[in-house]
Amino acid sequence: MPLNPIEIARREKLAFEMIKANFGTQAGEYSSTLFVSHHLENIKGAYWEKHLGSAHPEPMQVLNILLSHWGEEDDNSTDSLYFTLPEDVTNYGLCVRFAETGQIESITMDS
Repeated sequence: MPLNPIEIARREKLAFEMIKANFGTQAGEYSSTLFVSHHLENIKGAYWEKHLGSAHPEPMQVLNILLSHWGEEDDNSTDSLYFTLPEDVTNYGLCVRFAETGQIESITMDS
């Protein structure tokens, strides 16, 4: 069943807040923390300079530029919200899965 725009916005906000809250914690070890550390190590400074004004950004700066989209590429699902960096610079993203109740079930780093 399609969600109304208010519920979609609530889920997007909740997902983004949880990604940031999990960074640096045990809960984020294989999601937001891994995503940021991997990309800071593997993406050249010119990319970060372009998007963040620094060749060596802080982790929260990286999280703050994430872009999101709902569902799989061939589906308009509202149970999975994907976050990734601008400009297709990576094949990795963070996937936030929601239960039918609208609560977050999991956050994982996917390729």
